[in-house]
Amino acid sequence: MDLPKSILLLIFRYFLFIFQNLHRFSISITFDSFQETISRVFQAPIVVASIDTMLSLYFHMCNLSPCTIDLDDKTTMHFWTPKHRRLNKPDLVILHGYGGNSRWQFVYQVGSLSNRFNLYVPDLLFFGKSYTTRLERSDYFQAECAVEGLKKLGVERFSVYGISYGGYVAYRMAEIYPQVVKKVVIVSSGICCTENQKDRHLKRIGRSLLGILVPQSPQDLRLLVNLSVSNQYLINWAPDFMLRQFIKIMYDSHRKQKQELAEYLLYKGANPNIPILSQETLIIWGDQDNFFPLDFGYQLHSHLGPKSRLEIIKNTGHAANVQSPSQLNSLITSFVLAQS
Repeated sequence: MDLPKSILLLIFRYFLFIFQNLHRFSISITFDSFQETISRVFQAPIVVASIDTMLSLYFHMCNLSPCTIDLDDKTTMHFWTPKHRRLNKPDLVILHGYGGNSRWQFVYQVGSLSNRFNLYVPDLLFFGKSYTTRLERSDYFQAECAVEGLKKLGVERFSVYGISYGGYVAYRMAEIYPQVVKKVVIVSSGICCTENQKDRHLKRIGRSLLGILVPQSPQDLRLLVNLSVSNQYLINWAPDFMLRQFIKIMYDSHRKQKQELAEYLLYKGANPNIPILSQETLIIWGDQDNFFPLDFGYQLHSHLGPKSRLEIIKNTGHAANVQSPSQLNSLITSFVLAQS
């Protein structure tokens, strides 16, 4: 990674450190009037918005540019696409999960992956700038819209990597378009999860996943992070007003539609007869995943059979893209670039 990108990533990590440790700084503030002023300043969503802008700058530095495509008069998809598409590089589509937009989820991956691939990073519908007025909320519809957008960008054949909710969409893309999708990487997606497994898992968590996936309060967001990132205790100390900023920017827009997407996945989309993919598939799981336990990964591997491979990343939770991005990038790169 070149120096400017490294510096920007360092600044991003510094911002996150400040985000998580403002409670400590506030202890040293002794003047009530100054403390009140600081509180008022940070009530406005300027910190999270600033980080979001900085992430856009970082994506630009990774040879990516934003692009908005109208699929029809009802549906718009937003992508980050290569500024210069190289014929000697394969095309790779990466699909985010819940928990912010594509920039927040892939900040630790795009630098490395964009060096080896023509990278296409869509915001799935109702995340970021992607939107539809249609009433369809299934992962099938997400898959169809993503592929249609890629076709309009001139991308006819590609490999796909999806994490969590993005893994569901990646699976559907491979299922519906076997001649279009070359290879598949699924990270921490409970695709073969049965209704009984869902019920047992929800009882263990003790909360509705719908409320966790689309948090409304700082407490909801803390629970989402703690389920996604193992040994992540700093989020418990992050001040409430900072977490409210993140919720306001990342979740309040299209909140109802995001809830409907999650509701379909959790309660309406269960299918005991998941098709077996024809593509080579790499399954990656963190051994400390509290959101979708590792057993779900073994189950998916068993379902897909000999054309699949399961890789387990040690000391990693659900968000391998945040906790172990270097290992994740290495596994994705070697798998996609390997000759079949």
